[in-house]
Amino acid sequence: MAKNARYRLPYRRRREQKTDYQARRILATSTEPRLVVRASNRGIVAQVIKAEIDGDRVITQAASKELTAKYGWQGSGKNIPAGYLLGMIAGHKAVEAGIESAYLDLGLKRPTKGSKVFAVVKGAIDAGLNVPCDSDIIPPPERLNGGDIAAYAKGADPEVYEKVFSVYLRHGMRPEGLPDHFEETKKKIKEDWSK
Repeated sequence: MAKNARYRLPYRRRREQKTDYQARRILATSTEPRLVVRASNRGIVAQVIKAEIDGDRVITQAASKELTAKYGWQGSGKNIPAGYLLGMIAGHKAVEAGIESAYLDLGLKRPTKGSKVFAVVKGAIDAGLNVPCDSDIIPPPERLNGGDIAAYAKGADPEVYEKVFSVYLRHGMRPEGLPDHFEETKKKIKEDWSK
C-alpha cells in the first residue's frame, strides 16, 4: 500500500465497486427524481426515487414478483419482455403519483445497447413517464415481445430445450407462445391502469 502523504484511500463503497460517488452527486443534487433499475439473478426491480437531505425517498417501486402475482406472467421474471412490462407498471405508478419525468440511474452498470435495463425504460416511456433516452439503445420490438426467444425455442434441440426453458415449462407455458402471452399481459396492465 502507498505510504505517501498525498495518497488518499478511496471510500469503502467505491473500493467494493458499489457506488460511483461522482455520478451519485450529480443525480442527488438534481431536482428531478430518478428511475433506478437493478437487475439480479432473481429478477428486476424498478424504483422511482427522489433525493432529499435526510436520504433517498422511494416514491414508487415495481418488482418482477408483482408481475407474476398480479398479472399472471408465466415467463421468466428477468428477461427483456419481463423488463418491458415491469417498466410499464413502474411508469404507470409514477404517473399516478404525480411524477412526469425522471432520469435513469444505472448505478455502476455500463449502458449496453439493447439490454433489459433499457427495456424497462421503454416500458416506462410507453406508460407516460418522460425518461430521456436515445432510441438507438432501446431493444427492437421483436426482442421486447419475446419473438427472438420463441424463434430460438422452435429450432432448439430437445435436450437443450428442456434445460434452457425449464422456468417456462415449470410455469406451464411453452416458450413458442411467449409473444402472445406478452401481448395478453400487456393488455391486462393497460386495462388495470386505465381505470
